[in-house]
Amino acid sequence: MIETIRAAHPVAEVDAPRQASQRWVERWGRRKRSPRNSLTPYVFIGPAFACLVAFGLLPIAVAALVSLTDLDLRGLGAPSTIEFIGLENYRKLFGDDEFWSALANTGIFILIGVPVIILGSLAVAIALNQSSSRLFRVLTGFYFLPAITAIVAISLIWGYLLNGQFGLINYLLTTVGLDPVPWLSDPEVAKFSVAFVAIWRASGLNIVIFLAALQSIPKEYYEAAALDGAGDWRKIVSITVPLLRFAIFFVTVTTLIGWMQFFDEPYVLTKGGPTGSTTSISLYIYQQGFQFNEFGFASAASIVLFVLIFVVTAVQLRSRRQADD
Repeated sequence: MIETIRAAHPVAEVDAPRQASQRWVERWGRRKRSPRNSLTPYVFIGPAFACLVAFGLLPIAVAALVSLTDLDLRGLGAPSTIEFIGLENYRKLFGDDEFWSALANTGIFILIGVPVIILGSLAVAIALNQSSSRLFRVLTGFYFLPAITAIVAISLIWGYLLNGQFGLINYLLTTVGLDPVPWLSDPEVAKFSVAFVAIWRASGLNIVIFLAALQSIPKEYYEAAALDGAGDWRKIVSITVPLLRFAIFFVTVTTLIGWMQFFDEPYVLTKGGPTGSTTSISLYIYQQGFQFNEFGFASAASIVLFVLIFVVTAVQLRSRRQADD
């Protein structure tokens, strides 16, 4: 019977699946155009957007407004004493030598930390990815441990290790006949000491990111390269690095933003000293706002930092887009 129907209606047999798919598309199109379904995406992104507005955009707007006033500790208790002073805080900020010193220190920290973290994390991740033994998993957890360790514990440990008088590192140096080093008391050496601790703390997360990206690369590429006679270094240069472009870009952007907001290590290790040599722009904002109670002035500095981060990030995104084109 079925064969007779197919022989009698060959066109209908071919067109039936096509007509059924067209009816399904039309039905789905009507469902997508219904008011209930058109609101569904907004329901899902609503909570995240509300958090972004409440904890991201709104504080920036408040800081921009406060930066145009002379708000201080007295103004918090008596809002009627707050006066609108326009751009006076910005003029005062750009005329402050301590601000430019903090900005220069931040630039030095970025030049030291960002390249070392990116290149070091990538090198360690590639080395760890070469092995699939248990030691590989142990080392991955070992490198990630600093990223989840409390900054207070880190400050206590490294504060003891780098202590100029009774620190463990100087003790080991003296046992081999070397002079002790003023790790945290010399203005120039302190910069590198603080940057080193920050690099040690921040590398773990980036190593994990690179490892995840490395494990997503198909092994067939390396096998094909090996058949062509490519060595390990050639595989890294011609296969690994090009296929990690997005991961490298992501790590570069996030690391640069983090170091432009550099605060934890200078605060817990040196409080910005000695003589302001390790005071970053974020620590400068903290000092102006919470030590000197100049909230309007500190808000102006925070807006300047926000603009700098926005510009640097926008330039990176634009360069990435042009490279892809």
